[in-house]
Amino acid sequence: MRIGISGSATGAGPLLPMWAAVPAAAAAGLMLDGAFPAVGWWVLAWASVLAVLASLVGRRAGGALLVGLVFGAVFYLTHLIWVGRFLGPVPWLALAGLETVLVGLGSVLIAAVYRWSAWLLPHRWCQLVLVPVLVAGGWTLRELVMGAWPYSGFPWARLAMSQVDGPAAEAASWVGVTGVSFLMVLVCAAALQAVRVGRLSDVRAATTPRAVVPAPTAVLRVAPAAALAAALVLVPQFPTTPDGDLTVGWVQGNGPAAYFDDRSPGDVLAAQTAASAAVLGQDMDLLVWPEGGVDSDPLNDATTAARLDDLVRRAGAPMLVNAATRRGAEVFNTSLLWTADGATQLHDKVNPVPFGEYVPDRWLYQRIVPDLVGLIQRDYTPGVLPPLMSVDGVGLGLAICFDVIYDDVIWDGARLGAGMYVFQTNNADFRGSDENLQQLAFARMRAIETGRAVVNVSTVGTSQVIGPDGAVLDAIGVDRAAARVTTVPVRTGLTPATVLGPWIAGILGGGSLLAMVGLAVSYRWSRRDTTARDWSRRAATVRGEVAR
Repeated sequence: MRIGISGSATGAGPLLPMWAAVPAAAAAGLMLDGAFPAVGWWVLAWASVLAVLASLVGRRAGGALLVGLVFGAVFYLTHLIWVGRFLGPVPWLALAGLETVLVGLGSVLIAAVYRWSAWLLPHRWCQLVLVPVLVAGGWTLRELVMGAWPYSGFPWARLAMSQVDGPAAEAASWVGVTGVSFLMVLVCAAALQAVRVGRLSDVRAATTPRAVVPAPTAVLRVAPAAALAAALVLVPQFPTTPDGDLTVGWVQGNGPAAYFDDRSPGDVLAAQTAASAAVLGQDMDLLVWPEGGVDSDPLNDATTAARLDDLVRRAGAPMLVNAATRRGAEVFNTSLLWTADGATQLHDKVNPVPFGEYVPDRWLYQRIVPDLVGLIQRDYTPGVLPPLMSVDGVGLGLAICFDVIYDDVIWDGARLGAGMYVFQTNNADFRGSDENLQQLAFARMRAIETGRAVVNVSTVGTSQVIGPDGAVLDAIGVDRAAARVTTVPVRTGLTPATVLGPWIAGILGGGSLLAMVGLAVSYRWSRRDTTARDWSRRAATVRGEVAR
């Protein structure tokens, strides 16, 4: 008979009864939201993971799905409430609902790992070491899928992004955001297993006078979790090398930049121009405006181009601006380096926002919500130009608004030679919400991950200059028109995260998937063999009784 760690014959029994697991999952959702800005209590993310895992232990598919749906719904409905500011409650409920379903399905997989491993890996050390790895792999696989599907995914609320003010943030420079999420769940799962194996040891000590294999002591049980936590918390940020600096002017115009703001053509450009007056004439190498700071196409509008020419002359430096541009039949969300010779370098947003900047499968959604789809009149084309520009020999890594959450855009910039980053964004549609603070946390984490300073400029705030260590060096608050000139440090040298990030994500995702499939197949065959042996023993017993 197999002795598992829950005290049952298979060790697959629930750790919490359903009446406790569902409220625990709901509390976990609230705690995870509280770990992100505006609350920003990073330690709540760890408590959230522990609560969710404890709720999933021993659950069968239906119970695990319910627990996961409750956790996902409470978290995403709370965390993404700002989505409703743009097009109302339907997009908010649709996005939160989709993410909730994916969390629920991923929770079924995590619960299955607990059940399968209780049957296949009953040895205590397997439970202490291997099971946490498998559970963390299941969580990470779910994050990777949600970050890539559907329609380029939505990697907005990854677990690691809640830790920018916590001691684990510096590990992102070594293993990337995905690696930090994996390690966080690994620590929590290892701690939970230490408690569960301890419960089994207590049961066996009370019921078995002389155990054949000594149970691990309390110190040995907590050793894996403690060692992992210490490594995650104590590892310093990977050092990058100082390589001079760049003097950057940056402008938050606070113009009427939201989709439904009452404005006339040129009002946003006028607001940006007016706010720039405070820094024009100061010594600078570059002047940066936010996403959508130019509300007409300077590539096709001579008047707009002339106004930018005048600004470059007055600034005595090139300008990095952003506008919707048309090239042929396609429309792009474009950042342009504007010099005395006009637009000399371009970068287009790689991942336009689904249902914000374009409507995927428009023919389908036009039939479902025609009024909402009709509001989005133009579809941006995904960009293919490298996320890098050069100013005075300094590489500028770029990410336009939503692109900041996509690893490959950030890594590509670093590997192509970025010495610093510029993130241009427009938060006007989400005034008064936590959206801009959440995005600031992502920008700070990217600075830590790459060891590069970041100039993060918004139309309406908050805008910041972030040091290579993630610290905010200067900021302009929300709903203010202001400009600054800041000396921004430039760095060289690649962090392990930017070099190995694709491999880490691939190994964690692909390896976890293979491990899950192998575990499922082994579990099915093992149970089948056990059932066959049980029937054989019963048949032999019956035959013996008949013979007697």
